[in-house]
Formats: sequence, C-alpha cells, structure tokens
Amino acid sequence: MELDQLRYPIGRWQRPENDIAYDQARIWIDEIAVAPAELREAVEGLNDKQLDTPYREGGWTVRQVVHHLPDSHINAYVRFKHAATATGAMPVAQPYNEAIWAELDDAKSAPIDISLTLLDALYNRWVRMLRSLDQAGLDRRLLHPEIGELSIGAYTSCYAWHGRHHVTHISALRQRMGW
Repeated sequence: MELDQLRYPIGRWQRPENDIAYDQARIWIDEIAVAPAELREAVEGLNDKQLDTPYREGGWTVRQVVHHLPDSHINAYVRFKHAATATGAMPVAQPYNEAIWAELDDAKSAPIDISLTLLDALYNRWVRMLRSLDQAGLDRRLLHPEIGELSIGAYTSCYAWHGRHHVTHISALRQRMGW
C-alpha cells in the first residue's frame, strides 16, 4: 500500500471557504459528535501489543493515536471558545507540536481508557457549545498561524475530518492485520 494512502486513508483535509452555511456546519458538528463512539469501536478488544503497533511504518502507535485525539481536540475546543467569545481583536490559536506531545510518556504508555473517557466528556461540552451557535456564531473567526484565518463553521470541517482520519488509521490497520 502506498505511503500517502496509509498516511491519509480518507484523503487530506480540504479547507473550505470561510462562508459556511449553517446546515453544512451542522453536518460536520454531527460528525464530530459521533467520533468518540467510533474511536471506542475501532479499539474495542485490542490488547497492549496491538495498541503499541504503529498504524504505518514510521507512524504513531494505536495508543498514541488514541491519546493524540484529546490532545488535539482539547486545543480545538479552547480555540473555538475563544473565537465564539472574543470581544476585541480576532483570537490567535496557539499551535502545539503534536509530534513531541505524542512522544511524552502519557501518550506512549498510558491506558487508552483515560483518553476515551476524556473524549466523552470533552465532546459532550464541545458539541453542546457548537450546537448552541447560530449562523453569526459559526461565522466568528480565529487566526491559526499555520493555516490562516478560519470561521468556526469552516473549522468544524477540519475536526470532523480529523476524527474520521484517525479512526480510519486504526480500522485500516485492524483490517490489514486481521485483528
């Protein structure tokens, strides 16, 4: 299998325009809402050896992928809250080095139940907040130094994709390995 296909099994994220219709953003929010259950299903029954298997050569282990999702999505939740509540200048998202975070001990060796539980609680709050936004709220913007200015509505597409992207890493590995 080609490296790019292993790395991006559902394709790369396609950045949408900033003007996102409310109905489209709601579809992405609904996709975000199901991500914790889909992740739980993807890792169901895996043992420690399987969890410590990289999803591709040179890639993160399944365990690191599971722990990466709350790392990434906690940052997203905070970014979205800043954008939704900013009263002055457009908020600037604080980037983080996900590769270094994935090498910390909590990502490399902690039980995955910690992150699965964290995702359940995080998504409960995040999805509630997102569903409470009207079109004007979804149109609020933030600046990400690496990807530029995005509306909350446009940004929801990134995280809908991101959850599916990593769940597919795990499910594709399971299929290739016959787990």
